[in-house]
Amino acid sequence: MKIRKGDYGYRNSNKRMRMAITGVLILAILIQLAARLFTDSQAAKNILTVMAVLTVLPMANMASPLLAGFRYRTPSEEFHSRLKPREKDFRILYDLILTTKSHVIPVDAAVVHPNGVYCFCTAQKLNLQKAEKELNTLFSDNHLDPNVKLITDEKSFFRRLDSLKPASECADEGTVDYGAQLLKNLSM
Repeated sequence: MKIRKGDYGYRNSNKRMRMAITGVLILAILIQLAARLFTDSQAAKNILTVMAVLTVLPMANMASPLLAGFRYRTPSEEFHSRLKPREKDFRILYDLILTTKSHVIPVDAAVVHPNGVYCFCTAQKLNLQKAEKELNTLFSDNHLDPNVKLITDEKSFFRRLDSLKPASECADEGTVDYGAQLLKNLSM
């Protein structure tokens, strides 16, 4: 069963898939370069070299997000089990790695609510105010209320969730689904 972006376990699943494809592409590059040794034709050597160079491009496309998000793992099952009962009240996205122009923001869980988006972020060295401002600008540019909050303390995150009304009790003009899709689009 394929784990989609926003589902619990996506980071680890995506990392395994990217590692496998990158490995196959590296192997293909090495085979193409090794095949040059078994031919005497200069034209064949040139073609094999060009093929190897062209294979580097998709390999780099697979490897660059892998390198950027390599240190971020799927949160613990305990964290997931604490959030699972709240899925009936809120739209929750898991395992996102949001990218802006100057930040890579690991979000273990993002609660998309009609009153705002509350993200539990595990990055210790992240400039929260700057990253939050960039995310709010992106939300404004996409015609959504700039109401994104990054929370790094797990207790504060769960306290904030406890203070929210269930999404079904709040007025929603499709902003929850649109906001959730925007977060998925911003994620690697």
